[in-house]
Amino acid sequence: MNQYLELCNHILTKGQFKGDRTGTGTYSVFGYQMRFDLNEGFPLLTTKRVHLKSIIHELLWFISGNTNIKYLVDNDVRIWNEWPYESYKKSSFYQGESIEEFVDKIKTDTSFALKWGDLGPVYGKQWRNFNGVDQLEWLINEIKNNPNSRRLIISAWNPAEIENMALPPCHCFMQFYVNNGKLSCQLYQRSADVFLGVPFNIASYALFTIMIAQVCNLEVGDFVHTIGDAHIYSNHIEQIKLQLSRKPRELPKMVINPNVKTIYDFKYEDFELINYNPHKGIKGKVAV
Repeated sequence: MNQYLELCNHILTKGQFKGDRTGTGTYSVFGYQMRFDLNEGFPLLTTKRVHLKSIIHELLWFISGNTNIKYLVDNDVRIWNEWPYESYKKSSFYQGESIEEFVDKIKTDTSFALKWGDLGPVYGKQWRNFNGVDQLEWLINEIKNNPNSRRLIISAWNPAEIENMALPPCHCFMQFYVNNGKLSCQLYQRSADVFLGVPFNIASYALFTIMIAQVCNLEVGDFVHTIGDAHIYSNHIEQIKLQLSRKPRELPKMVINPNVKTIYDFKYEDFELINYNPHKGIKGKVAV
């Protein structure tokens, strides 16, 4: 994962300080690209431990079209909790609950979860119902039947619904490419939290590419990650420097159940990561 460390170093040396929506402040560059050959191993960061369980469950959640965090909460995935909690805190129903108490209510109270756990028409909604179009279904059919197409695209950026989303899509546009029996994917990400978000994004879209390749009877090619505003939050600088002091280790291998033939049939148990030996995890606070 030298590509990721090169991005970190590039921002630390070339980035300019820039204010942001959260008020935290970032060091930022505009326009950056990384490429990962998926035949060389699964691109999961080794300079810190990354929580693969969260990545897999989030991806399955996107694929299902679900936009309520209850599925994630029920599977002990915390990565989306802050956004609905902040919305709840601004409401007249808020009674001083901590985020832990809020999440417990999501888990145990179905009516509460329906009201306060929904994020609006975020990723899964757009993938599966973009103004009435199931983009994921269309994409897979097109890859199978018209693999030379230059229109193998899914967009999560829907201007008509942005205002109703808890967080507008950061990873917002993907294009797939078939050549010599191999499937590649390029992601355009408008905004990238390099410490917390980018390691998840790389692994998630690499895995998505592997899954689609399997159900379309293709081998895997490259994952290309193109970023608009690539930034390190000012309260993550020391964490990034710690990673840069660590030597990357050999990439693990991702094995998925070969019997799964449709994208909607994958379950968490269908994925096995082999030989993942990362350095210790590093904590950092998410900017909301």
